Amino acid sequence: MRKPKDFDSELKALADKAKAIKERRVRQLGELVAATGADALDPDLLAGALLHAVASKDAATKEGWRKAGAAFFQGKARQPAPRSDGQPEGAHPLQGGAAPR
Repeated sequence: MRKPKDFDSELKALADKAKAIKERRVRQLGELVAATGADALDPDLLAGALLHAVASKDAATKEGWRKAGAAFFQGKARQPAPRSDGQPEGAHPLQGGAAPR
């Protein structure tokens, strides 16, 4: 006689795998934001730009963005956007609301 399958443990393993994939996706998105220099943007500005990109219906504009993204991943445009806030590369944001010097 065959041993019955343990569906509960299989479901738990699948749920754990799905959670790990979601966590990896979020981490990679954060790495992408940092690699492009978009981490220097105000979070409200970045969210607004992403919302505008999602809502955009202009195929030509989206194709331009796609080409720029493809070039970025191919290493042709690996230079992040210049930082305008005077913060050195890799520096953490100022804590406690202190103004930059």
